[in-house]
Amino acid sequence: MLNLLAQNSDAAAAGAAVGAALVVTVIYLAIVILIIASLWKVFTKAGKPGWAAIVPIYNLVVLIQISGKPVWWILLCLIPFVNFVVIIFIYNSISTNFGRGIGTTLGLIFLPFIFWPILGFGSAQYKGHPTPEPTV
Repeated sequence: MLNLLAQNSDAAAAGAAVGAALVVTVIYLAIVILIIASLWKVFTKAGKPGWAAIVPIYNLVVLIQISGKPVWWILLCLIPFVNFVVIIFIYNSISTNFGRGIGTTLGLIFLPFIFWPILGFGSAQYKGHPTPEPTV
C-alpha cells in the first residue's frame, strides 16, 4: 500500500514538473517573439530591413549602423568583457538617435523585453545620428 502511494506521488511530481517546464517554455518563447518583433519595428523605423532582426550576426551589424558607430565595432563585440561596454555605448547611441535619454539606455540594458517594444511600437522616431559640426 505504501509503495503504491509513493508511486502516485512520484507520478504527480513528474506531471507537475512537466507542466511547469511547459509554462516556462511558453513564456520564454513569447518574450523571444516580442523582442524579435520589436527589433524588426526598430529596424524599419531606422530605414533598415526588418528581416535583419532574425539573422544572428547581421542584426548586430545593423544595430551598430543604427547607432552611428563604425561597423568595425563588431570586432569589439567579440572580445570578452569589452563587449559589455561596447553594447552599452551602442544602446546609448540608439536611445539618443531615437530622441530618448539615459533612462531608455538603462531600460534596454536591464529590461530589454519592456524597452525594445517601447522603442519599436511607441512614438519614438529615428532622428539619425548627429553629424559633427565642421570646425573652421
